[in-house]
Amino acid sequence: MSTTNEKTNEFLPGILPPRGTGRTLSSRRTVALRGLVVLATVFASTFLWKVPYGIGPYHTHQEVNADICPQVSELIPKSNGALWKALGETYETDAFKMRAVDWLAGAVRIPTESYDQMGPVGTDPRWEKFGAFHDYLLEAFPLVHASLEVTKVNTYGLIYVWKGTSSSLKPLLLAAHQDVVPVEETTIDQWQYPPFSGHFDGERVWGRGSQDDKSGLIGIMSAMENMLENKFQPTRTVVLASGFDEETSGLHGAQMLAPVLLKMFGENGYAMLVDEGSGYGEQFGRVIATPGISEKGYLDVMINVASPGGHSSLPPHHTSIGILADMLVNIEKNPFEVHLERGSPTYKIAQCLVHTPDLPASLRRDIIRAEYNELALRRAEQELFKNPMFKSLVGTTQAIDLIHGGVKVNALPEQAWAVVNHRISTQSSVTATKGRDTELLISLASQFNLSYTAFGARITDADAPAFGTLTLSEAYTHGLEPAPVSPTGHDAVPYQLLSGTIRAAYNSHRGLSDDDSLIISPGIMSGNTDTRYYWKLTEHIFRYGHTDGASGGSIISGVHTINEAIKISNFVEMIRFFTTLILNVDESELP
Repeated sequence: MSTTNEKTNEFLPGILPPRGTGRTLSSRRTVALRGLVVLATVFASTFLWKVPYGIGPYHTHQEVNADICPQVSELIPKSNGALWKALGETYETDAFKMRAVDWLAGAVRIPTESYDQMGPVGTDPRWEKFGAFHDYLLEAFPLVHASLEVTKVNTYGLIYVWKGTSSSLKPLLLAAHQDVVPVEETTIDQWQYPPFSGHFDGERVWGRGSQDDKSGLIGIMSAMENMLENKFQPTRTVVLASGFDEETSGLHGAQMLAPVLLKMFGENGYAMLVDEGSGYGEQFGRVIATPGISEKGYLDVMINVASPGGHSSLPPHHTSIGILADMLVNIEKNPFEVHLERGSPTYKIAQCLVHTPDLPASLRRDIIRAEYNELALRRAEQELFKNPMFKSLVGTTQAIDLIHGGVKVNALPEQAWAVVNHRISTQSSVTATKGRDTELLISLASQFNLSYTAFGARITDADAPAFGTLTLSEAYTHGLEPAPVSPTGHDAVPYQLLSGTIRAAYNSHRGLSDDDSLIISPGIMSGNTDTRYYWKLTEHIFRYGHTDGASGGSIISGVHTINEAIKISNFVEMIRFFTTLILNVDESELP
């Protein structure tokens, strides 16, 4: 996910914090609350239904909670069952594991870093490394390149089209990005193995991009290559879209890919989309997988204060820096009001937890009653909000990230500015966020006698005399609205299909056949992915990587930081997931 809306050191849905194996009973409540930030669920009807396409109801061990977070059974390909079984057996061999190591390690060795404020492709030489990466993909996956139609957009954006035999069926769209976040030069000696070595220590592949997101891209292409080797011909077209600057907001990559994808199959022309996102991990005694069904919005607000300059030996009562400081203090004293709202993704975020054994009994009881009892809702809210990360996921946030003012120690600053970053609640909007910021500073503008303009609108009388000016504006880029929420109800077949696929991939990788092996819960993302440009392509957009976020002990992943690595067993499971997804969608009755 991108650094403009970054996931660095954030505990996002499905991206779980490292934790030790030791846990005392007295800390159980605290540990439980920490996990709430990774979950979002569907609040379903109070009866079981007949789910289409072989997806059956999941029977909870607590019938009193059967109306909350209903699950589907594992979805194993039927008409493609023999191929699925054969590929599964191949994936279990040591020979294939080493092949997977070679595929991923080779990709990691090419440093496809993307940087903020890069020039256009063709003028900035830093893009040229992606040409070498394309050469690697061609060499590593010969059947993919021989069998699929490849379109290059803005030189380095990739669209692979695996044509199905039925042109009447909407394609499955998969997405993954080629770029990685830069490695800070001063941290290289802190890496256990060099960041672009692709070193395999017998358990993990190490290096930048091994998790984010070359594991996703190489995982998809590995699944396709193996299926082609086994002579698979899809009935439904499969499309792979790969941008090359997701980590810097996708302006040159996914933003350029989107209109080409739209022209290929039309608005709402794709059956469903799966891009990078959260995975699965143990929470409160149960493994929970959290495919993201939405993303928070994004807005950077520039606050600029201008006042007369002069020699610092004759200062006014307040300089522009002092005035700006007062405003920033006022902002931090007044965070956005946050409440759980019935029907919102974040209201549903805790519902699946009622099926976990380690959730405190009183919180479980209030979550169950919250739908129809206001006091229970507020008690649950109060308990849940003890975790500041969960509270941040629910509401619109504000973070003062940049500040600048003055040019010389003996000169009064004529201008001072700061940038406030907002992650906008799925229940709010860019307009509402701007309105709140504007309103919050009106009294201070009056107190300091400033002419006030906010987002192009005059707030104070233009003709009134003023000591200086206060201007609010969008910094750098336009705001991004919260993503549309993908359907998850009993009639939302793409979500049901994805859920059954997750369970099948998880179970088959472990030799299980138990529908009680894990819980699948919708999640939301506080950061943004390339899917921000793909909203017109389908209403069924999911952000899910089938990565093992936590399975006991310390987690060595290093996403966006030092020592990024992935267990080869986890990477092979990702290949199994993409194989199962392609086969299940191919034989489904999706339009």
